[in-house]
Amino acid sequence: MSPLGWSVTRPRSGGPAAGMSGRACPACWTSPGARGTRPRFPPLRRAQIVALACLEPVARGLHITHWSSHDLARQAVTDGITPAIGARTVRRILHEVDLQPHRTRYWKTARLDDRFKERAEKVLWCYANAARLARRRVWVVCADEVPNFQALERAPIRHAVPGGIERQEFEYTRHGTVNILVFLVVHTGQMEAVCLGKNDADHYIEALRGFRRRHRLRGIYLVQDGGPSHIAAKTNGFFAEARGWWHPRPTPAHASWLDQAELLIRAFSPRYLKRRSWISREQVIGQVDAAWPEYNRLYAHPFEWTWTNQKMRSWFATHRS
Repeated sequence: MSPLGWSVTRPRSGGPAAGMSGRACPACWTSPGARGTRPRFPPLRRAQIVALACLEPVARGLHITHWSSHDLARQAVTDGITPAIGARTVRRILHEVDLQPHRTRYWKTARLDDRFKERAEKVLWCYANAARLARRRVWVVCADEVPNFQALERAPIRHAVPGGIERQEFEYTRHGTVNILVFLVVHTGQMEAVCLGKNDADHYIEALRGFRRRHRLRGIYLVQDGGPSHIAAKTNGFFAEARGWWHPRPTPAHASWLDQAELLIRAFSPRYLKRRSWISREQVIGQVDAAWPEYNRLYAHPFEWTWTNQKMRSWFATHRS
């Protein structure tokens, strides 16, 4: 793998170009036969930069929470890795190894115990058999909420024009919150949405009753996470009284990503809830009521779900040990 091109600091217009030569920087070397004299950053130095980026800044006595390319360039000089290096060169080195210390992503650690395996198996069985069950008028349905969605009014909004992106006022006025419950019919990808007066068991049960009234079915396997309204004693009592019509399938603890309704929310929200200025809660509710039928018409399709029980069991065995 050939080393990346490297430069120190771009000289001012009309200034001397000594800073660009390999002779001016002992840490650089030029590949034999290379065109011109542009210096190359040595592989050993690159490896040391990568190793530095993998450390937390506190290991170097700093109180910053993460590295930027400028911080790494300064620290590389301080540590004696190289006499000089620019932030752009650091970015090139990190890009080559796909290392991004400036970025982060949240995740949940699932509890890998027997209960995880049991619940995951039941949920994945539902996904694998959704089409077959639907032919018997038994649906697999996923449910999840967008809790406390804020109705924020931002005015004015300057819409996009050639040469300029949309701009929104930073300041906003609050007009309350809305709890949005979504249902996903797994075998079709179709959705339904309802706005709840409160995110509690009473309102959740009423939404479930409404869903049952709207569909003439023999039963539903309901995939849901461990939200308080989903596991409340009143909700469990409602399922027990349904005499087997509802078949709740809770996801394992800290594994709500097994609920396909989360995929639905990520598909629906950017299209219909973001980048709007809301003047009231009622406007948000009206938007949701009008938006989900349009989503079904334009975008709905079954999600491609490839994590089978076989794959889950193999993954479980590996990570649990």
